[in-house]
Amino acid sequence: MIIILILTAYKTLGLVFRLPRHRLGWSFFMPVYNGLRVICLSLAEFLINWLTILIQYHTMKCCKFLILLFLSALLLPEYVKGQQSISVDDYPLIGAQVFIEPGQTEEETEGWFRTMRDNGMSVCRIRMFESYMRKPGGWDFSLFDRAFRLAEKYDIKIIGTFFPLTEKTDIGGWKFPESRAQLNSFAEYIKQMTTHFKQFKSLYAWVLINEPGGGLKDNEFSRQMRKEWNRQYPQPEYLENGYPVLVDLQDKRFMNYMTTWMLNWIASEVRKHDKNIHLHVNNHAIFSNIAEYNFPEWRRFLNSLGGSAHASWHFTLFPREEYSLAMSADCELLLSGAGNLPWFMTELQGGNNTYSGGRAMCPTKEEITQWLWIVMGTEGKGGIFWSLNPRASGIESGEWALLDFQHQPTDRVTAVAEVGNCLKRHKPLFSEAKKLDPGISIVYIRESLWTETVVSQGTPAAQDGRAMCMTNMLGYFKALSERGITPNLKAFEEYDFSRPDYTGQTIILAHQIAVPLSYVPLLESFVRKGGKLIVDGMTGFYDGNVHNQMLTGFSLKNLFGGCISEFKRIDTPCLYRLKGYEQPVPGYGWKGLIRPDKGAETLSRGGELSLASRFAFGKGEVVWVPGLLGSGAWQGDGAPLAGWVCRECNTDRLPYSFQTYHRDVLMKLSETKEAYMAVVVNKSGTLQTIALKTDGKKRPSEVLFADKGGVVNGDILTVHPEETLVVCWKK
Repeated sequence: MIIILILTAYKTLGLVFRLPRHRLGWSFFMPVYNGLRVICLSLAEFLINWLTILIQYHTMKCCKFLILLFLSALLLPEYVKGQQSISVDDYPLIGAQVFIEPGQTEEETEGWFRTMRDNGMSVCRIRMFESYMRKPGGWDFSLFDRAFRLAEKYDIKIIGTFFPLTEKTDIGGWKFPESRAQLNSFAEYIKQMTTHFKQFKSLYAWVLINEPGGGLKDNEFSRQMRKEWNRQYPQPEYLENGYPVLVDLQDKRFMNYMTTWMLNWIASEVRKHDKNIHLHVNNHAIFSNIAEYNFPEWRRFLNSLGGSAHASWHFTLFPREEYSLAMSADCELLLSGAGNLPWFMTELQGGNNTYSGGRAMCPTKEEITQWLWIVMGTEGKGGIFWSLNPRASGIESGEWALLDFQHQPTDRVTAVAEVGNCLKRHKPLFSEAKKLDPGISIVYIRESLWTETVVSQGTPAAQDGRAMCMTNMLGYFKALSERGITPNLKAFEEYDFSRPDYTGQTIILAHQIAVPLSYVPLLESFVRKGGKLIVDGMTGFYDGNVHNQMLTGFSLKNLFGGCISEFKRIDTPCLYRLKGYEQPVPGYGWKGLIRPDKGAETLSRGGELSLASRFAFGKGEVVWVPGLLGSGAWQGDGAPLAGWVCRECNTDRLPYSFQTYHRDVLMKLSETKEAYMAVVVNKSGTLQTIALKTDGKKRPSEVLFADKGGVVNGDILTVHPEETLVVCWKK
């Protein structure tokens, strides 16, 4: 009875707070206890259902009571099954997309699953094309049934991706329905998928829809949804201070809302038929679409978060030697977005692209290794490559695959296997590892990204380098990464502003041009409680309603300790000589002139006005440089900016970083209770001898992985060109 009560309490809390069972260590209990757990869970669920019914009985008619009782008995087996989640036993979830289409033989399909097993892959993703299953006379699941049976034979977990009826040439699938009728058709498709395929033990999870983001068209459905949304969130004609609303962000806000609404609707439809299946979704083109994704809201209905990170499609902001840097930034955005949920990379580029993608390339085996280790070094639970086999028909046919045209493994498959084998050998270490928080968070504000798009619409701003909110932010990330420090990348609403003390914590607002008025008290509280705020560029130029704060009243004046006289466009770098730092830091694009308040310290002077200032506020301080220092690092040498930020943030306290700047080299640091781990990637093209800056403590080291013979000798790392080195230090 005690066990039943404990499990009942756990289940109740899990239903309310969505407690992830794998984090409580269910998979570690002995088989006998697991059997007992199933029995107790059955009884616990029965008690919960009865309790719910009894409570409701007082307000129900007798017939409703009997109906509920009947449904409770029917649904009990569903609950007993237990919600699938990412457990230690599942780690690492490494695999690839198996592309299923008519014309494939059973021998071919079986060969793909056999190849996966033989190369240490444990999971595959399958696009569940409705167009290949819905027939005029009903449903024919045989093509996909075969794949699910073969997956079971070779012990491969399947993550199915909903791919409702669309044009057969559509490579991405639709994101929103065109009508209520199409939405209802999608609901029927979900019912068929969830009820039919849950018979297979190989089914592990459903991806709600492939790569949400964009694609909302003007049609019957969108107009109806917008009408309802406008009633809930009307946009006034004038602001409270009297200024007219001539340009607003309502379209952007509605798009953000609709993406979340669509995913939640799909999740709700799945839960009608399967209460326990693992639900996942993969965003895409994150550097372009990030403002559309409300990850904290997604956590309410997801079991894990994922993403697509195709270098050819999604990393076009970066040169090829920085693709690993791009992967690192992508992973940091997902790690923050996932919150307490686990995350894994749902799509990684596996092979050559020819006519599709933004840039043609074939990943090297070294790049495959780098990307996978970067994912795993950012708390990722796995990585799934797109794809194992190339599709034979349509757009993208013959592209993207890990296998060659004879279905034989390439050296890229070997690279995946080598990483997977290392992860499995050290599973307890890697599965428990958490990113080491450096105390530095680069925070983006989605209103800034929206505003930049809206105000530059119809102008050449995006083409001549004036659209810089994203790249300026990434400039800080690049500079710090090349000093061996990986900062956090967070949306403003993902930052925890509820802590009692922020001593030792830094927020960087890098050219966040729009700051909603509701954010100002949160920033003030952060600094007042001991935090450091580093502000660069034209941060706060607008409020959250596209009104220029330089004219309507600068809401950040009290916090920043001054206001802006004007911003001047500069077409050559401005070298900021910041007080207390010897090396000038370049800034591009704009130069702001500060009218400081009493008490503000001038850090750099431009004539009679300040180019940079420091202002004490409560227990913390604001360092304000209204020039685009991030863009200086993005376009040129990041060493000056990295050195200055390290000085401001006292990174000497970190257990490991680089003594000096190493261009095109990065290090991702994580830790467990017993050890620190570093994933080091060298994209510089030359042998790198890296002296580590430490916290002064001597720890025994071990090389866990080195694909080109890299070594660690004391506090010195030797890393060859294109090498990934993984090092462990025992605490």
